[in-house]
Amino acid sequence: MTARKHCLVVDDSDVIREIAVRIVMELGVDASGVESAADAVEYCRQTKTDAVVLDWDLPSMGALDFLRGAAELDEAMRPAIILCATENDPQQFTLAKAAGAKHHILKPFDKDTVAAKLSELGLIDSALSDAPTSAAASDRR
Repeated sequence: MTARKHCLVVDDSDVIREIAVRIVMELGVDASGVESAADAVEYCRQTKTDAVVLDWDLPSMGALDFLRGAAELDEAMRPAIILCATENDPQQFTLAKAAGAKHHILKPFDKDTVAAKLSELGLIDSALSDAPTSAAASDRR
């Protein structure tokens, strides 16, 4: 039996973090949430995490600080990193990509957006990312 994949959500907003964790879990991936980059680095040091959804705008220790910390992890423990930003800022994405965040999504995100990214990373079956969300499915009835 294959071990379930795990995703860590890093966002200082309790609401955004809870929504993202719920979406990831609905897609069949275990999820946890932390509110700071420092907590996220420590979490990744102690727990095998397959992916991290990382908010760009974190207070105190920011996203780039987390990315530097993640780069120091043993390669087997290094998660795929999905930068989550509120603005479509190419310079921001270039900085993040150079620091190790190879993927990004924009806020506000929805289940389809998260599913597509998790599918791209191989954490969920692509059929799950192609399936309509429950709201969309109920609209079609």
